[in-house]
Amino acid sequence: MHGAGNDFILVDDRQMKFPIADKGWLARIAARRTGIGCEGIILIQPSKKETFRMRFFNPDGTEVSMCGNGARCVAKLASELGVAPKIMTIETVAGPLKAEILGEDVRLEMMPPKNWKFDCVLKVAGKQLDYSFVVTGVPHVVVEMENIDDCDVQALGSRIRHHADFAPSGTNVNFITVLGPQLIKIRTYERGVEAETMACGTGVVASAVTAARRGRVTPPVKVLVASRDVLTVDFRFVRENVDNVTLLGPVVQVYEGALEYSR
Repeated sequence: MHGAGNDFILVDDRQMKFPIADKGWLARIAARRTGIGCEGIILIQPSKKETFRMRFFNPDGTEVSMCGNGARCVAKLASELGVAPKIMTIETVAGPLKAEILGEDVRLEMMPPKNWKFDCVLKVAGKQLDYSFVVTGVPHVVVEMENIDDCDVQALGSRIRHHADFAPSGTNVNFITVLGPQLIKIRTYERGVEAETMACGTGVVASAVTAARRGRVTPPVKVLVASRDVLTVDFRFVRENVDNVTLLGPVVQVYEGALEYSR
């Protein structure tokens, strides 16, 4: 499945048999040319607290706390499998997430952004780079530019992601251009994928809310991602913070099949 071009392998793992300990195998099936190919592997597992539990693994086999577009995809699949109703709550490492199926779109209620940092400066390749930082389930750097089409996202994103200031876990990196009072354009370098992605849900949210807190846009914010899809981030201001953050956008199932496990 994919959400705005952000693609995933999704697995019905209610029997808890998927070999998540074999990181080498996870990396092999995530490989584009020799495996299925994806930007993340997502499992549906039973939950004692919520409708179901979502486990998310990067293409290198490492587990991370959550993924916005991945959560939207897994919500749609869970509904289609009869695991969840149209409105559900998903257990994730980062905390519970509410999701609602709206036809071909899925709306996800995000956790309140935290660990804000503004007007930060980073020295990269001998140059000073201004950025903002926020955690929207996972860490994100947001860099505003006049024209992100001219940005070498792979090279610059990798340098920032691995910068000592964000060690040891690193960070995701978003480059944005403000196109209007409620519209931004974004390109994202994703940690774990170690490349530019067509879309990143938590990055879209991070970029929209930081741009809003800097007075650059107002909600609801339309975000044009690299796949040319548009995601919508809505929220309300609470003093100097934001709350009731939602991410809305399309979800598409590409195909389904069976995969044989081999060491």
